[in-house]
Amino acid sequence: MVRFQALALVAHFVASSSAFIVQPRACASGLRLQSQKSDAVNFEPIHEPSLFSSRRDLLRFSLASAMTAAILPISSFEANAATPDASILDDLPPDAARSYLQYRIPLQIAADFYIFELQDMVKNIDDWGEINQLARVNNNKGQGQPSRIERDFVNPMRILSLSFPPDTADEMREHQFRFEKAMAKLTKVTMGVRRDLPVEIDSSAIPTAKASWEEGRVALNDFFVALNDETGLKELKTIPSAGPAQFKEYGRSSLKYNDLMKKTKLCQNRGGPTLSNAWGKLMTTGYLQDSCGIPDLEIYFNQ
Repeated sequence: MVRFQALALVAHFVASSSAFIVQPRACASGLRLQSQKSDAVNFEPIHEPSLFSSRRDLLRFSLASAMTAAILPISSFEANAATPDASILDDLPPDAARSYLQYRIPLQIAADFYIFELQDMVKNIDDWGEINQLARVNNNKGQGQPSRIERDFVNPMRILSLSFPPDTADEMREHQFRFEKAMAKLTKVTMGVRRDLPVEIDSSAIPTAKASWEEGRVALNDFFVALNDETGLKELKTIPSAGPAQFKEYGRSSLKYNDLMKKTKLCQNRGGPTLSNAWGKLMTTGYLQDSCGIPDLEIYFNQ
């Protein structure tokens, strides 16, 4: 459960940044950040025909998105180290380019969760109660909050498919629906099974759960491939099939993932970046420093 909360916080930082809208300005010693209160999180693509009027605008937006994501340190970040090729993204509709830059990191972190955590939960019946939590909608005080599957996987997939050209959008939407169907099957077969509530489990339950995870893996991979093909960047890494060499083939570090979740949870316990910065008095002369210890997500993304 703790890990789920950490993952949700990362997705919240990266995709929305409800606390701050960060705008970089060039200065002699680096980037000066301006913080502006935001009243609400807007998950819809913003329609700005002139959003990327120049290569410099795109580079600025990509860097701002990465820093906004988790209020990251800027001292060691190379502006051109991992920025997508502007000439390629210029061929995309402005909304598609913006949505891609906003959700590429959250989707890869979601894929990390899928392989490094969810896969083990499926294998361990004692963890099936936590799988059920992934699909649970929080309707606290009548304010419906999406499930974690909806927030971390489906919502980014939906927004991206709506912003891309029609032919690609139809393909991406098909993969999204397949993923949703697989997750529905997974939550159904694990429903009612909890560590503290012994129940008789059908012999077909575990194979069905594993098959559902596999169907979701294939659908998510297909979505990533369609996205990679349309952008031409090939940045998103697909999840290999289960096996002894799976993690090696994936090419991403489970240790770095665990460290990200641990530090994100620690930041959450401190009240998030805003309160943590206030308590630590790390906001000096308008420069935003990272008091939470969350790794640079651009570096984390480009493993």
